[in-house]
Amino acid sequence: MVQYQTQIGIHQTEYGYEQLANAIILQAVKDYRDALKRLKKHPNNSTALSTKLDAEQFLRSNRFAMLTSIDPEMLIQKFRAEVA
Repeated sequence: MVQYQTQIGIHQTEYGYEQLANAIILQAVKDYRDALKRLKKHPNNSTALSTKLDAEQFLRSNRFAMLTSIDPEMLIQKFRAEVA
């Protein structure tokens, strides 16, 4: 019985980490998309430009690669095309 509870605990922990990774990725994508939309309307918005650059840096980082196997360049191109 103890072994079963331990396996469930491990599964729940792994699920928690997966959920956290997904939330981080989703927030980065949301921030990037929002920044692109703001820049389309206001090309000189320095806050939006900074957010865009920070998001691109994160998407291309080793940290992002540790969280997912999604191709960052594909994401960047997809959102640029979406906003264009």
